[in-house]
Amino acid sequence: MQKELAKQYEPAEAEERLYKWWMESGFFRPSGDATKPPYTIMMPPPNITGQLHMGHAFPYTMQDILIRWRRMQGYDTLWLPGTDHASIATEARIVEAMAKEGLTKDDIGREGFLERAWQWNETYGGRITEQLKKLGFSCDWERQRFTMDEGCNRAVNRVFCDLYEKGLIYRGERIINWCSHCLTSISDAEVEYEEKEGHFWHLRYPLADGSGKYLTLATTRPETMLGDTAVAVHPEDPRYQAFIGKSVILPVVGKEIPVVADSYVEMDFGTGVVKITPAHDPNDFEVGLRHNLPVLNVMTDEGKMNENAGQYAGFDRYECRKALVAELERQGFLEKVEPTRHNVGSCYRCDTVVEPRVSLQWFVKMKPLAEPAIETVRKGETRMVPERFTKTYFNWMENIKDWCISRQLWWGHRIPVWYCAECGEMTVAAEAPCACGKCGGSITQDPDTLDTWFSSALWPFSTLGWPENTADFARYYPTSTLVTAYDIIFFWVARMIFSGLAYTGKTPFDTVLFSGIVRDAQGRKMSKSLGNGIDPLEVIAQFGADALRFSLITGNSPGNDVRLSDEKVGASRNFANKLWNASRFIRMNLGETERAFALPSAQSRAPEDGWILSRLNRLIGEVTENLEKFELGIALQKIYDFLWDDFCDWYIELSKPRLQGGGEAADAARGVLVYTLERTLRLLHPFMPFVTEEVWQSLPHDGMSVMLAPWPEFDPALASPEDEMRTEILLAAIRAVRSRRAEMNVPPGRRAKLYVESVSPELFRAGEEFFRRLAGASAVEPVEKGFDLEGAVRVITPDCRITIPLGDLVDLEAERARLRKELEAAEKQIAAVQAKLSNEGFLAKAPENVVAAQREALRRAEEKATLLRESLRKC
Repeated sequence: MQKELAKQYEPAEAEERLYKWWMESGFFRPSGDATKPPYTIMMPPPNITGQLHMGHAFPYTMQDILIRWRRMQGYDTLWLPGTDHASIATEARIVEAMAKEGLTKDDIGREGFLERAWQWNETYGGRITEQLKKLGFSCDWERQRFTMDEGCNRAVNRVFCDLYEKGLIYRGERIINWCSHCLTSISDAEVEYEEKEGHFWHLRYPLADGSGKYLTLATTRPETMLGDTAVAVHPEDPRYQAFIGKSVILPVVGKEIPVVADSYVEMDFGTGVVKITPAHDPNDFEVGLRHNLPVLNVMTDEGKMNENAGQYAGFDRYECRKALVAELERQGFLEKVEPTRHNVGSCYRCDTVVEPRVSLQWFVKMKPLAEPAIETVRKGETRMVPERFTKTYFNWMENIKDWCISRQLWWGHRIPVWYCAECGEMTVAAEAPCACGKCGGSITQDPDTLDTWFSSALWPFSTLGWPENTADFARYYPTSTLVTAYDIIFFWVARMIFSGLAYTGKTPFDTVLFSGIVRDAQGRKMSKSLGNGIDPLEVIAQFGADALRFSLITGNSPGNDVRLSDEKVGASRNFANKLWNASRFIRMNLGETERAFALPSAQSRAPEDGWILSRLNRLIGEVTENLEKFELGIALQKIYDFLWDDFCDWYIELSKPRLQGGGEAADAARGVLVYTLERTLRLLHPFMPFVTEEVWQSLPHDGMSVMLAPWPEFDPALASPEDEMRTEILLAAIRAVRSRRAEMNVPPGRRAKLYVESVSPELFRAGEEFFRRLAGASAVEPVEKGFDLEGAVRVITPDCRITIPLGDLVDLEAERARLRKELEAAEKQIAAVQAKLSNEGFLAKAPENVVAAQREALRRAEEKATLLRESLRKC
């Protein structure tokens, strides 16, 4: 046990020292004790592209709270950390860095690029790991994984091959979302839609029969008309029955395209005629399949018009739009232009407007995988907290489309497919074959990589050694609680659920706890453009990790966003300092002895002892219940209120007379102080691990670390309603007296006698010392009911009526002088207003509201004068 605590708590020094000790001692490792129930959390792996930000700090702090709490409860806990290769984002960052050297991917080739990517991972993956440690996260860093390490890659290849053999992975030409900046396909979940200003261009498509008739249609993307291969009308639309089966001339281009009938067209929307561009619209693609239409791609990967665009080849898509619209107008095909607002999809990584286009890609059939994943949530095998997010989950899963999993990138899991250059045979295999199995010819691997989320979807079990039945997999899978932000429910949560069910036969976690996002003090989302981001590392350097953790959790509830500001973190630091100062006071009152101070027996406890122990006991029960419900913010607020108000502001003050008196009474007070503080430190430890460890080590204790100390349990024997009631009566009276003194600006050193009328006079006699110390009382005298005293102040609570001689609170002569001065001023004001209101000229000329205001001023001044005269009479 340390002999004393420093005068001030220095977070920087303590945090570095304690974390190093925790790591060296192996406290973060699971026990592996088969007699203990397992509790597993998989850390959502941060990308290796950047550094720690509040989007990590918030949900990861929630995870650390849960893992520390369960560890103290006796669970065999595993919190497994790791990092994600983040293919699109990482490749973009590396390309950006290479550009500064004047290099491109083609300059160094695929192998050279991958060497750089692995170096990037070594540098930045390691950096973010060290940053995570700054927040005190108690992960088992020895089990740390990376989504592209050997074990995870083995799992990815196994899953791909298995799904292919089951017919759930296929290769084909379909409409996908294409990012012309990242130069890759992206899944539907990676497209962010935003309503933007746009236009409807109404175009005339003349009939090819030379009749001079035409069909009018509207489009928001006129440049795609260069890929039109039909126009469509509804088969039951009476306006266009005569046109079905005929042809129209594609304006500017001049080629004939058919008019087809398809129920996809909405008769009551627009003109009831739509252009069909199968290569550049997902709905048009389906129409094209039904009518066997040609698929004509008119754009390059970079978003420029290709050779199929004729005279516009080489134009940027938006340059083409401008030039084409001008030509349509010149040739008389543009009927009108209308403004509109419509949803525009952008790449979630780079904000580039996504281009739907037909492309040869690899896909996963989602419906067979989605159905059991829907059912497992519906049956409650995996529950979501808060429950409202199940609606979002069901909506997406029930309307899910096939998942495009191939990416035109070099960094990522290479698709395990090989093609024979001689016979064209395609081989799908988890291990690379040496040659074509059919003809023995040379083979080349598919150049594409898999979507990052394909490997991330396997995270709960690939990290534990699956597909091998390892000891970790057998012990810690399925995992317990997934904590993640609600904005990746589609990207990650849903995919982990269907993947876990498909490959292990078990849901990967029993609970998904959603965090919100961190916003600034004004409620705005943090962003570079607003410049309102808060760097967690800077906050830690200034205020300490505990203060940041406290600020992120306090007042928050599952699924809700949190506001953060320097003022909020500063207040959290003040709480740590309050705890430190109170603990230092207690530690100094323990003396130099190493002996433990026993909790006094129930019979020998003072009422205030029973009160604090009873309230502590209730706190233990409530906090445990809150944590079981994942109400972390409520639990922390209760601990805060207890420590700040009940313990620091009241019980420590109530214990001082006995501490100063010495003897057995002092030892009893010490026993209660140490017991209460030590148990409360355990409750607070998951939230503020550093300061609680530092204080705990200074107290008499059993065990090596507070994080290994048993979680406090509710003890009915400590409940003491009578002591609570008796002490609360006294505290309510003290609060009321202090409040009245504050209202009257009574100097702290001025003491007053208290005459107390109560049904429990003995209680106030016994508590006289408390009123002397805490309420500025010179004496406390119980009185009979109906007691009255001229020139006195009265304070009333539900349990007592306190009379205080006014002369004890204020200097009566000075008070009389003050009252006379105020009365004189009030009388002058009354005379002035009366004179104004008796002036006929004023009443005739002044607006009604001005006259009314003067009458109200007179009424208030007269009321004030009456009160002052009454006060003078009593003074």
